[in-house]
Amino acid sequence: MKTVAISLLGTVLDQRGRGKKRWDKWRPTISLCQHEELLIDRMELLFQPHYQRLADMVTEDIQRISPETEVRQHLIEFENPWDFEEVYGSLHDFSRQYSFDRDKEEYLIHITTGTHVAQICLYLLTEAHYLPGRLVQTSPPNRDRNEAGAYQIIDLDLSKYDQIASRFSHEHAEGTIYLKGGIETRNSEFNRVIAQLEKISINSDDPILLTGPTGAGKSQLARRIYQLKQHRDQIKGRLVEVNCATLRGDNAMSALFGHKKGAFTGAVTQRTGLLLEAHDGILFLDEIGELGTDEQAMLLRAIEDKNFMPFGADTPISSDFQLIAGTNCDLFEDSRKGKFREDLLARINLWTYRLPSLKERIEDLEVNLDYELERFAQKAGSMVSFNKTARNRYLKFAHSPAATWRANFRDLNASVTRMATLANGGRINEEVVDDEIRRLKHDWTATSQEWDPKSITSKFLDKETHAKLDLFEHIQLAGITNVCKNAKSMAEAGRILFDKSREQKKIANDSHRLKQLLAKYRIELKDFYRNQ
Repeated sequence: MKTVAISLLGTVLDQRGRGKKRWDKWRPTISLCQHEELLIDRMELLFQPHYQRLADMVTEDIQRISPETEVRQHLIEFENPWDFEEVYGSLHDFSRQYSFDRDKEEYLIHITTGTHVAQICLYLLTEAHYLPGRLVQTSPPNRDRNEAGAYQIIDLDLSKYDQIASRFSHEHAEGTIYLKGGIETRNSEFNRVIAQLEKISINSDDPILLTGPTGAGKSQLARRIYQLKQHRDQIKGRLVEVNCATLRGDNAMSALFGHKKGAFTGAVTQRTGLLLEAHDGILFLDEIGELGTDEQAMLLRAIEDKNFMPFGADTPISSDFQLIAGTNCDLFEDSRKGKFREDLLARINLWTYRLPSLKERIEDLEVNLDYELERFAQKAGSMVSFNKTARNRYLKFAHSPAATWRANFRDLNASVTRMATLANGGRINEEVVDDEIRRLKHDWTATSQEWDPKSITSKFLDKETHAKLDLFEHIQLAGITNVCKNAKSMAEAGRILFDKSREQKKIANDSHRLKQLLAKYRIELKDFYRNQ
């Protein structure tokens, strides 16, 4: 491999001294070719046209001290060496026109000469791989002026620097733990989502869309993203949270965008609006699918143009915020039905992540149980814990098919709060656990009785098939739906549905039987997750 150096002519340092006296001075471009252990096969010398004489002298001097070094001269045009745009443009043009041969040559980009602007531009072009090489910096000798001085080669691939890579890895790990609330989770999909969100939170201000069932933790995660950005000094403003389901009519427009005095009946004073309050901060719109189409249109403009029109105003106002949106609805389906604007969905769908339900993260239930106990202890000012038998009983029920965890982590939080409050002497015993299990079963059964089986089956069946089924079949399918939605696989759903037959060994393959049953209605297991 040949070594090629790309260097700007130093109009000050490279012309130090006159005549023979110049050899008594340290000159950075010359010194780069004076190191025995660093053989420069070719020097690409960049200079402005009015420095041609100096370039010729430096070329002759390099050939004198290093005959094996070929020097090629390149004229670059810029009037003002301190004009960033002009200098970057000229150097960028050089990098685009130069024929790099990385299979046969390695490149060193000399950043000692030139103005600070030129040095920064060379750094940026190297970092962006327009100049595909490593940086090299030369420095003068301490005492003996006849020495070549020193040089340092800098590789911008930070992954090669163990300590730096270790530090970045540590900061990334800290960030992901922070987003998870300090809880060491075991669910691989949830960990993947959080790992990506940590990077996005630090590196992007674009909208983030969090989907998933109610109680999966969308609001908590939005707060954590805000706190992480605040911790890294990346945000100045507030976190403004609003549940769009509470906004209706004129109140929605006024609450989000503000209004002028007298804009409508009852508008006796001017109102700022939540978008302006979120300036330089984060706006979290939970249940964004509940917004009306007019509010959606104004929100789209506010995201894209950073300005909007308050209700009743004549002139727009500006607000620069990051949007985090949350929903438990299928916005794509709502868009097809005309309930949600397609252009707004396209804008907020850049970073979309679905948070799994507690049932889908059932392996994380135990660590979240301990987390909820710690939260209760902080509020109450005293420790609360299970005895061993009570804890095992509660966890066995929590992992069973009977535990639907319909409200997800909200159910878990409420359950722990009740048990911890009723615990005698800070100890949750079997009696408290048994009472709580009965309560949860009752609540979930009462909720399930409100289900409309025909409404549930309409999500999976075409209209013609749906209309032909008996109520019995609708009820049967609705029950199967509930089990399948809470199972991780066809095999697990089959084991739950055919539990008695399994004991009697009447079924050879549970998943095959379930698959045949669903095939009768042209349903696949993935359809249940798609329509949650």
